[in-house]
Amino acid sequence: MAAPPPSSPSPPPAAAAAATQQTQPQPQPQTPFYELVKGNSGLEKVLLRGTRGFSAEVYLYGAQVTSWKNDHAEELLFVSSKAIFKPPKAIRGGIPICFPQFGTHGNLEQHGFARNRLWTIDDNPPPLPVNPAIKSFVDLILRPSDEDLKIWPHSFEFRLRVALGPNGDLSLTSRIRNTNTDGRSFSYTFAYHTYFSVSDISEVRVEGLETMDYLDNLKGKERFTEQGDAIVFESEIDKVYLAAPSKIAIIDHEKKRTFVLTKEGLPDAVVWNPWDKKAKAMQDFGDGEYKHMLCVEPAAVEKPITLKPGEEWKGRLALSAVPSSYCSGQLDPLKVLQG
Repeated sequence: MAAPPPSSPSPPPAAAAAATQQTQPQPQPQTPFYELVKGNSGLEKVLLRGTRGFSAEVYLYGAQVTSWKNDHAEELLFVSSKAIFKPPKAIRGGIPICFPQFGTHGNLEQHGFARNRLWTIDDNPPPLPVNPAIKSFVDLILRPSDEDLKIWPHSFEFRLRVALGPNGDLSLTSRIRNTNTDGRSFSYTFAYHTYFSVSDISEVRVEGLETMDYLDNLKGKERFTEQGDAIVFESEIDKVYLAAPSKIAIIDHEKKRTFVLTKEGLPDAVVWNPWDKKAKAMQDFGDGEYKHMLCVEPAAVEKPITLKPGEEWKGRLALSAVPSSYCSGQLDPLKVLQG
């Protein structure tokens, strides 16, 4: 009877584990795809790059988005050629963040102080649901300084995620938490003061705010109801539309482009253009630049947001730019408002 063939010696446990590690791919740490570089006046900014050439830039000063470009490298946001990139002046254009107030009230500076403070990159943010297809994003955080606490005596953490989607969409997600230890609530108003780049303000219309009530800041905040089937521009405008829908379209006839603005947690929408006289009076704004910009701003203005200690609020802005074309005198992609 033949002897059975000798069996191969078993590898030692350490060698077996090493072999297993070699054959199984190891999970790679997930890191946001951004680059920190020097911007204007030596201020640091974050570059976000997406697929097919999409890009965005975010200054740590003010956590302010100052550039959003499509796959043709066209700039979609407006920044004034006279913008001042030097603290304490806020940057004129892009997406300034208005917190803890929108407008001018009390001893706080206009539109609050978040837009002219230095934010830091948040390397360990709390979990935030995100589309796994989004690879390019950055998390920033702002906490009050001792000087801030003197003018607004409330402790908070303001976290902001700026993300560039795979189709070039831009999103900003804000989370504000009351970290007071004395049991006090606080209230604030808020806006993403978004400056869109347009071909000519006279060629632009805004859809989605029809029949809405608004406060007219040029008429002592008197309340009116929008009468037109769309908003068009022939003079200065500064209106706060109340209980505005979650989607608003900004249609640029000449560029055949529609911006779609989607908002969450922000009930109002501000529409602003300074027109010629006010533009000439602004130090950091070119005389004729009002023709090439329009602010449509998701906001919480009429009813302040109140947070108890430990409570957190979240507000989100998402922007996309889609082609649009004429069709019997109308622009056909208005269905984006229902999409």
